Amino acid sequence: MPVLPSWLTEPLWDQFSALLPERPVYHPDHPLRCHRPRINDRIVFDKLLQLLRFGCSYEAIADTTCSASTIRNRRDEWIRLGVFSRFKQLALASMTASSA
Repeated sequence: MPVLPSWLTEPLWDQFSALLPERPVYHPDHPLRCHRPRINDRIVFDKLLQLLRFGCSYEAIADTTCSASTIRNRRDEWIRLGVFSRFKQLALASMTASSA
């Protein structure tokens, strides 16, 4: 079951994804170009929404689609890019609006 209804998460994702830079699926410096593909930002976005909503650990949210370390690493990357605080604002505002 989704943490928020899709009619709320889709516009939220659209707003947030506009803040993210383009990233290649595979790391361009990998010598064989065969490294595992990067986990899609949308998957991590949904996992972070779950963390904000339920307040549980990264390990509790992790599954076969995304590990806890990937979630933490992407969060740290988004903090360095300066977009994580905007993500948090958007998500918390949406959760407040959906519960009203």
